[in-house]
Amino acid sequence: MRAMLLQAPGTPLQQSGLPAPAPGQGQVLLHVHVCGVCRTDLHVVDGELREPKLPLVIGHQIVATVEALGEGVERFALGDRVGVPWLGYTCGVCRFCRSGRENLCAAARFTGYTLDGGYAEYCVADARFCFPIPAGYPDLQAAPLLCAGLIGYRALCLCGDAARLGLYGFGSAAHIILQVAHHQGRRIFAFTRKDDEASQRFARELGAEWAGDSLAPAPEPLDAAIIFAPAGQLVPAALRAVDRGGTVVCAGIHMSDIPSFPYELLWEERVLRSVANLTRQDGEEFLALAPRVPVHTEVRALPLEQANEALALLRSGEVQGALVLQVSIR
Repeated sequence: MRAMLLQAPGTPLQQSGLPAPAPGQGQVLLHVHVCGVCRTDLHVVDGELREPKLPLVIGHQIVATVEALGEGVERFALGDRVGVPWLGYTCGVCRFCRSGRENLCAAARFTGYTLDGGYAEYCVADARFCFPIPAGYPDLQAAPLLCAGLIGYRALCLCGDAARLGLYGFGSAAHIILQVAHHQGRRIFAFTRKDDEASQRFARELGAEWAGDSLAPAPEPLDAAIIFAPAGQLVPAALRAVDRGGTVVCAGIHMSDIPSFPYELLWEERVLRSVANLTRQDGEEFLALAPRVPVHTEVRALPLEQANEALALLRSGEVQGALVLQVSIR
């Protein structure tokens, strides 16, 4: 099979020919159609997430069809279209798994990081951690739902009933979650780089009532803010922007160091918290909600062989919406 392989962090992906994998017990063999390009992929390739499986096929926003069933798989049938997210396995028995917090399982394994992912024509996945793709979403538009959408949804849920919501960093996740938040009747304020007029315009088109400089004061106090950009300097900025009792959610898996800030920014019962991974319940809830909004994903597609170019585009911060690799054409 064709694959883009990471041999060592800090090096470009290599076009490779690999044997197609075979499904083990409880697994499905998947013929990959498309795979979304996520900032987490960059963190893996750049070595900011340590100890990946090597060599590694990255990618965890996979849309595929079931090609073969491993022993014991009854959840899917041959030909079913499924999505594969970041969370690829949990132990099921630890205190986190048993209390509905499988996203915190110490034995968890992750697609495109500790498990081979979707920058290849085929992959295997634990059938328990695959999701049926909602009807009506073409492959390209479905891919960003599987991480940008899921992590964004989990972050939004942690904001509670916040009516005035700030979104810091306007990439793939923010453009999806803005639509969900607008559907819920929230007021949205989008914070971008000062000179990023294209993203600010895009945010307003999707329903934001204001869009502007992420380091400037908010136009009014916010009830909650979600930080999608991996920039620690945004944490003090978001804390300044939220009202008393407000919540700031850091939605990335990696962030640059947070600069010191005065305690008064946290005082008055403001909350600063992170999001870690996702749960299968998050996936089920969000993939049921997305068609009702309905969420529209803005996508730019590139062929699998241009994976390095896609990562470079994402690193530049100049992508509007989401990047998706076209792996095979049905």
